[in-house]
Amino acid sequence: MEPKKDAAVRSLYANVVVIDGDVCYDASRNVVTIDETAVTNKLNAEAYKDTRKAEYPDIAEQLDLLYKDMLADKGDKTGDWFAAIAKVKADFPKGV
Repeated sequence: MEPKKDAAVRSLYANVVVIDGDVCYDASRNVVTIDETAVTNKLNAEAYKDTRKAEYPDIAEQLDLLYKDMLADKGDKTGDWFAAIAKVKADFPKGV
């Protein structure tokens, strides 16, 4: 099972202690039946994180924007750094 799917299963099923391929087991080695739709929904709900993370400017660019904003006395919501970050957050809202 892929790591993200593994994490989704474990977050949905606290009794799962071992995952072997696509089969999940509890502490007594009983097979735990997994609702694949629930797992897929969990994965989809978390997918925004990767997309959002990729859209943020790299840290060097963010620091440069912050520096320029400080020089221009725009260390508030009027600065370019804030605008860049706010755009990503608006374009890729949490859990959507």
